[in-house]
Amino acid sequence: MHYIIRSGLNYWLVTENIWPEAQGENQPFGFNHIIAVTLGELYVLGLTSSIKFSVDFILERSKNQQLKALHYKTELQYLKAQIQPHFFFNTLNSLYALTLHKSSKASEVVVKLSQFMSYIIYDANKKKVFLLQEIRYIDNYIDLENIRYGDLINTEVNIIGNIDNIEVTPLLFLPFIENAFKHGFKNNGQMDLKVFFEAEDKTLTFISENSYDPKTLSKFKNGIGIKNVIRRLDLLYGKNYELKIETTDEIYKVTLKTPKT
Repeated sequence: MHYIIRSGLNYWLVTENIWPEAQGENQPFGFNHIIAVTLGELYVLGLTSSIKFSVDFILERSKNQQLKALHYKTELQYLKAQIQPHFFFNTLNSLYALTLHKSSKASEVVVKLSQFMSYIIYDANKKKVFLLQEIRYIDNYIDLENIRYGDLINTEVNIIGNIDNIEVTPLLFLPFIENAFKHGFKNNGQMDLKVFFEAEDKTLTFISENSYDPKTLSKFKNGIGIKNVIRRLDLLYGKNYELKIETTDEIYKVTLKTPKT
């Protein structure tokens, strides 16, 4: 039916020479003409279908990639939001105690806490920040804990190599330091913490070493903070990172290697 309508309209309305390439006995409306027209129609149909399927596939793949990227972004934001809520409560409690005793350290806590919150609200939402900026943030965090614990803790941060132009994901290293302050106090109530950043040709190495009470080892390894940061590393780097956690002689050591950017 389609053949009759198409060929008939073309014959009566356009031209009687509807099969100019035919020779000899191959006349319009004959068997050969029907086969030729049908094959031509199938070719056009196949071509247009292929184009449509290709376009649909590309659009669907693009949509899936956008949804996947949105999912990763949403999950990363959720994981970031889990960082440090207890720290703010503890710091505010310490600030309250200092104000009750009219300590001169109260104003220092307010300034550092303000800087800390500014970083969390503004810089932590960026995809990348300079490593020096992240280290200043970590220093600020440690300073606040020093005010809280005083002589009970001994901390130091070391930088090896040139880190001037290195960028990192915000809040990537802090959970390990948080973990040290949560679970790293020895039986005598004291805690030692050493942090290292080392820049090599293509790798940035972060090392955190802290004392710990062997009774708290399970909290170190199974805490939400560690699971959180491992999930973030998986989302950010896939398999392109190395995380090693060791415990020796009451020292809890974390070594994290990521690509230098």
